[in-house]
Amino acid sequence: MTNRERTYTISELSREFDVTTRTIRFYEDEGLIEPARDGQKRIYQRRDRVRLMLILRGKRIGLSLQEIRELFELYDAANDDEPQLQEFIRILGRREVQLQEQMKDIKEAMREISQLRRQCESWLKARKERPEA
Repeated sequence: MTNRERTYTISELSREFDVTTRTIRFYEDEGLIEPARDGQKRIYQRRDRVRLMLILRGKRIGLSLQEIRELFELYDAANDDEPQLQEFIRILGRREVQLQEQMKDIKEAMREISQLRRQCESWLKARKERPEA
């Protein structure tokens, strides 16, 4: 059996990608992966495995399921991968801007936390140094 012909069970994919079978079924319900069926048994092809890997990678970098779906649809419809790559670059650029904004917000929050902590420490120190009446 060649690598292209190899099939996978839901349990194998679950172990390989360290996700629950429920997660895989969710992506199936969302139409992102489409395993074949043998009765109740799901049979995942190489394509499903690759898509699951891409879904998980996309989720890790913060893409929405809708963005991932759009990329898959572009790929499925295209005779070449240029439109998909252009859209992926656009999505990545947008995500990069979002993350930069979040980093700026986090840095500001960290400065405020440090300032408040120093202020509280100063108040505690002043209380301890104050003679009791």
